Amino acid sequence: MDRAGSTAGGTGGKDATAPETGGYAATRLRLLHREDLSGPPLRTALARLTDDWLATLLGPAEGVALVAVGGYGRGELSPRSDLDVLLLHDGTAMSQIAALADRVWYPVWDMGLALDHSVRTPAEARRTAAGDLKVHLGLLDARHLAGDPALTAALRTTAYEDWRAQAPARLPELRELCEERARRQGELRFLLEPDLKEARGGLRDATALRAVAASWLADAPREGLDRARALLLDTRDALHRVTGRATDRLALQEQEQVARRLGLADADTLLREVYEAGRTVSYATDVTWREVTRVLRSRSGRPRLRRILGGRGGRGGFVQPQRVPLAEGVVEQDGEAVLARTARPEHDPVLPLRAAAAAAQAGLPLSPPTVRRLAAAGPLPVPWPAEAREQLVTLLGAGEPTVAVWEALEAEGLVSRLLPEWAHVRCRPQRNPVHRWTVDRHLVETAVRASALTRRVGRPDLLLMAALLHDLGKGHPGDHSEAGETLARALAPRLGFDGADTDVLATLVRHHLLLAETATRRDLDDPATIRAVTDAVGSAGTLELLHALTEADALATGPAAWSTWRASLVADLVRRAGAALAGRPVAARTEPAPPTAGEERLAIEALRTAGPVVALEPPPEGAGQDSVELTVAVPDQPGVLPATAGVLALHRLTVRAAEVRAVAPAPAVGSALLLNWRVAAEYGSPPEAARLRNDLVRALDGSLDVAARLAEREAAYGRRRVVHAPPRVSVVEGVSRAATVLEVRAQDAPGLLHRIGRALEDAGVWVRSARVSTLGASVVDAFYVTGAEGGVLDPEEAAAVARKVRESLGG
Repeated sequence: MDRAGSTAGGTGGKDATAPETGGYAATRLRLLHREDLSGPPLRTALARLTDDWLATLLGPAEGVALVAVGGYGRGELSPRSDLDVLLLHDGTAMSQIAALADRVWYPVWDMGLALDHSVRTPAEARRTAAGDLKVHLGLLDARHLAGDPALTAALRTTAYEDWRAQAPARLPELRELCEERARRQGELRFLLEPDLKEARGGLRDATALRAVAASWLADAPREGLDRARALLLDTRDALHRVTGRATDRLALQEQEQVARRLGLADADTLLREVYEAGRTVSYATDVTWREVTRVLRSRSGRPRLRRILGGRGGRGGFVQPQRVPLAEGVVEQDGEAVLARTARPEHDPVLPLRAAAAAAQAGLPLSPPTVRRLAAAGPLPVPWPAEAREQLVTLLGAGEPTVAVWEALEAEGLVSRLLPEWAHVRCRPQRNPVHRWTVDRHLVETAVRASALTRRVGRPDLLLMAALLHDLGKGHPGDHSEAGETLARALAPRLGFDGADTDVLATLVRHHLLLAETATRRDLDDPATIRAVTDAVGSAGTLELLHALTEADALATGPAAWSTWRASLVADLVRRAGAALAGRPVAARTEPAPPTAGEERLAIEALRTAGPVVALEPPPEGAGQDSVELTVAVPDQPGVLPATAGVLALHRLTVRAAEVRAVAPAPAVGSALLLNWRVAAEYGSPPEAARLRNDLVRALDGSLDVAARLAEREAAYGRRRVVHAPPRVSVVEGVSRAATVLEVRAQDAPGLLHRIGRALEDAGVWVRSARVSTLGASVVDAFYVTGAEGGVLDPEEAAAVARKVRESLGG
């Protein structure tokens, strides 16, 4: 049952009854349960019904007006919206005002409806608006409900006159209010749980654009804006009806239901629609505030300019704006890139790319009228001429200014016309919390990051194009890297790249995850690991490009995807693979690299004392200052990995990365296990090394039951179970000759590594080395295991071990 409006049957009594509708509460409830009524018709019906009811509550009254303001004033009454109402009076009947207000307010409260109310004279309303920007904005949408219409009309007239007179001072205040809200709430089109009202590009910004237009100083681009605003309102209506609450946050658990109510296929389709709307409002916001700034600057500079020119300008004192050439057919004027007077887009199909590249390289925005004119350009020939390809590469290589120019092209649909494959990733959400952006914005951000790395590669054009294309396969069936390779092989020749360059681009797209995954999950001392990389890339030049693409991709993903530690692992892998491709000798040992002097001292101490040794150090630069480096040396024995992981979990230390390996600093007295961890405290500071060591001693000798303690704590918290994608445990073939490699992909959780270690120990295998990576809420761990006597496990045994680990994770 639709719960929206379930509080409508309150205790309003006879005051809550409108005879024409058989009672406000009952009629409102029927409206909210009508499946055939939604969108603007529903909002209008609710507003009209509420208008009639409130007018009935006020009754006959002289010198008084009941006025709807804000969203209610605009007639945009969502199922659970507040009622923003002003009781306006002329001050002649002060003794009756309190009774009149009670006659209206109390039935509304009895209905359980949220009410934002005030009682003021016109003079008081004007003074309050002068000191409170939000109040003034609400009065711009004032609408008469009941009482004396002349009072309402005078209020509206005064509000607009004051707004236009005060616009030079109030608009900068409004802009700062919008920017502060954006900093606090984020960008609607990049949030997995966006606030439809408060986030940048949401309903608040759409309202601010109406206020700017009311100032007569500037106006927002109208193309698509009303449609975007209506979509956000429709989504909020559906959200209210699904949840029965006055909420604006589109939470993950409600997205499927909201999508169904709106007649959309699924939650991803809903998010794409919402993101498209947010993109439209955000772009209109950028353009509008830029125009406001230009107008205010020109007004403030005009007297000084006239003094400089001695009162003379062009015809009638008009000063011709300066136009500075940027490229063929493109000039700079008044801080924007615009078309030259002689430019003819309909006869110059390269002009959109040339104008975009010139604007980005100059760090200028493309003016909206210019972008609209560029949309008239004809299609590019296939394959593209060299100039078109070069201009696209120039645009991608401009750095941060590329983003704003690209958004301007997107606003008129030019990107999808140039690259039809782009439409599939446009506003496509990424439900991995590691990613900051939608797929399309991530690709542009990757190009921005790659532009800073072009000096490191011999073919910067291929690097920038690979950055733009590398995730183009997302949303297609199957592995997105494989789908992307197919798309790249079709697209690159169309852009004018020859066969050899097409092969390189396809390889970069197909293997854009190879270096990061191999460096963080594989044993780099195993020749098979290096061979897998060299076989994939084929040449030193492609390896060089892939290295830069890997870094750009990670930097554009989010802060959790790249660090100095991860960069050093990738660089080490590239160095080894480069040596192999060049025919230089590469260390072919299958044993781990020797320990550092400090690690060797810890291992010797562990063997001397026959117990664990623990050291805590600050993190290396770039590893995140909330983490610490933990090194544990323990005489080689069963159970070390699960015991250590369990103790870390008990102390609420989150494992960001880990490496396990065996060392023999003094072969005569045995070998030790060396565990290098990067951990972060869930809250507070990490415990002292001595406390960790004491608990580890107890865990190893069995006096501390780690599993039981973790289970007790989990039961005590009683956390609500959230359904995640099931864990995946697989045997990875061909990456090591000396060990069997198990890869675990799962949702991160307290004690996860402890459970994995226990499962491996129970399976009777030895962890020869391990690489643990935590990426946001997910882990990707690789374990190199052997049988009790050493050596690779046979396929059946390896499959059984993988199954046991998967079962330990609930999969």
